[in-house]
Amino acid sequence: MEIYKEFHFEAAHRLPNVPSGHKCARLHGHSFQVRVTVTGDVAEPSGWVMDFGDLKAAFQPVLDRLDHYYLNDIDGLENPTSENIARWIWRELKPTLPQLSQVAIRETCTSGCIYHGPQ
Repeated sequence: MEIYKEFHFEAAHRLPNVPSGHKCARLHGHSFQVRVTVTGDVAEPSGWVMDFGDLKAAFQPVLDRLDHYYLNDIDGLENPTSENIARWIWRELKPTLPQLSQVAIRETCTSGCIYHGPQ
């Protein structure tokens, strides 16, 4: 069984490794959407995989490091593409959330990525 919780954060970034003249090389911001998914068995007697409040509490320290920050200044996010943000969140969250199975990022209404962990 999988459950998920969605979060959002506002942040600025620029992509330093894009071709010269690319619009994403300029400083800009996004309203990022994050979906954190965990996988596990449904426990009895609770009837759930985990408490959504516990999932929120596990993600909160990660969210606090991202929301309203310049992502390029965060160690490990010097090139803050959606893909790199998803991997960074995974690395930060997995030690405290071992059931983590997926991190999905949306940087716009139509663009995002899904990360299932290292292969």
